[in-house]
Amino acid sequence: MTDKKDMRSLAKDTAIYGMSSIIGKFLNWLLVPLYTYVLKQQADYGIVTNLYAWTAFLLVILTYGMETGFFRFANREDKSPSQVYSTILTCIGSTSLLFAILCCVFAQPIASWLGYADHKEFISLLAVVVSMDAFASIPFAYLRYKKRPIRFAALKLLFVFLNILLNLFFLVICPKIQDWRIIIGWYNPDYGVGYVFVANIIATAIQTLCLLPAVFAEKYSFSWSLLKELLRYSLPLLVLGVAGIMNQTLDRILFPFLYTGADAQTQLGIYGACFKVAMVMMMFTQAFRYAYEPYVFSKHKDKQSVEAYADAMKYYIIFSYLILLGMVFYLDILKFIIAESYWSGLKIVPIVLWTYIFQGVYFNLSFWYKLTDKTQWGAWFSLIGVGITFVLQLIFVPRIGYIASAASSTVCYFVIMLLSYFVGKKYLVIPYDLKSIGGYTLLTIVLLAVFYTVRYLVPVHAMTISMIVGTLLLLVYIMILIKKDFPLSGLPVIGRYFTHK
Repeated sequence: MTDKKDMRSLAKDTAIYGMSSIIGKFLNWLLVPLYTYVLKQQADYGIVTNLYAWTAFLLVILTYGMETGFFRFANREDKSPSQVYSTILTCIGSTSLLFAILCCVFAQPIASWLGYADHKEFISLLAVVVSMDAFASIPFAYLRYKKRPIRFAALKLLFVFLNILLNLFFLVICPKIQDWRIIIGWYNPDYGVGYVFVANIIATAIQTLCLLPAVFAEKYSFSWSLLKELLRYSLPLLVLGVAGIMNQTLDRILFPFLYTGADAQTQLGIYGACFKVAMVMMMFTQAFRYAYEPYVFSKHKDKQSVEAYADAMKYYIIFSYLILLGMVFYLDILKFIIAESYWSGLKIVPIVLWTYIFQGVYFNLSFWYKLTDKTQWGAWFSLIGVGITFVLQLIFVPRIGYIASAASSTVCYFVIMLLSYFVGKKYLVIPYDLKSIGGYTLLTIVLLAVFYTVRYLVPVHAMTISMIVGTLLLLVYIMILIKKDFPLSGLPVIGRYFTHK
């Protein structure tokens, strides 16, 4: 009975954490149309793209594996959870504060190095934001440890809603009421993209204040000897974390340094906006994992069954291809998510979609080295991926621009996906249905080839014809999917209407 209760509790908590993450990502994604339609130039969104890539990278460094360290040591019988929490909170808080102070003091040289010499305040604002985020990561971990998923989700979503509302206020409402006495004294209509960072720091500060009850929830007890143990455990995780985040953000960090044209920020803005369009794939696949994986595992009595992992992989790939086809076939509609001035970059969307698919497969493959305690392989794969991404961008970004940025990530994840699969076969045999996966992969490539051939041969009225052809091709995929692997009779509630009698 206890096991069943624990499983139900775990399922409920996972649903809350998962759905709050998906909803948060989706709401933040809605800022992309706002930025592309409201910001005056693509270069402004290029600044947002570049600096937020840096913040994601710096956040991993400033937490240096201590979140994982907290869970590991707080659950050890020979350690005091209260002392573990206090020690880590003090350590992360101190390094984050030092980082914020140094960035504010040296904001001008940092801004000049990054190409924002006229806006050193951007560096100060984001340094404070990333420092508060790093510090907040530990109270958020504490809420998870204490099984407070609702409070965790509420505070995460609070930031998202505040950030959206503040962006709307500064970028949409203020320009319309800038002559009001209450606004005219402080609002600068020419500050533009700067208000994106102002909105962020206000929302982050409010979220941090709301975390204070969790910060002071335990009796303070700091231990130097415990800190040394924590660092020995956590710092190696920093290598894996840095390599992982670099695979995701290196393209946007390096682009201004590698692109030789004078319009680097404009090109980066176009790339960043179109990259975000493809993030629909990431949100859908994440939602799929939260919704479908529990179903797959529930079909197996043995919760560690390798057959369950194989099924999860198969259906992940099948539905990822469905999303890929849907987005490619209806890109002529989806493009209105962003302003027309960004449409020249839509050619990267299919490339990025493949990147997300390979990335998802790679993460699903990671079961083998987690289950066999061979996590060092994860670090090696990540480092190989960073090397591939860096070399490809170094060679091709100066020649072909952001197409190389997108393609390098695709190649990176494709290679480490294959490496993980072939190395993993030596340590844990998982019976992946390669025949079905290969069949759906071939089907997807053929359907894409037919679609692009039709578009090439019939350029006149391409949008109308593309929609018709794309719809027919998508129906072909869905019909094959239903016939082979997803019979309608298996659906809940409505399935009984499709059961053969």
